[in-house]
Amino acid sequence: METKKPFGQALRLARLKKGLLQENFETVSSRQTVSFLERGKSSVTLQKLDDLCSVLEVHPATMVAFTYLLGGPTQNASVEELTQIISEELKSLEHFKDLLSQSDLQL
Repeated sequence: METKKPFGQALRLARLKKGLLQENFETVSSRQTVSFLERGKSSVTLQKLDDLCSVLEVHPATMVAFTYLLGGPTQNASVEELTQIISEELKSLEHFKDLLSQSDLQL
């Protein structure tokens, strides 16, 4: 699935909802980078997502979920349906973290 455009839409909508300008992200990203992301011209890294979300004051997982509500196979799902899918999948994966030793988690 192509995620650049839906992520860009999600970022722009979240930014506008918070009443922020692209320049408000200057502590974590250039205005040009934010513009490229919003126009779907660039992909976001996990680190950049975390940085952007710190300015937006939202959890990065929220932005990822919002992205998938705007594009892809779950775009017609409701928030409740997507939350249910995510909840079930996280619960099924959760026990795997216990298989890793504490030293493995600190790579």
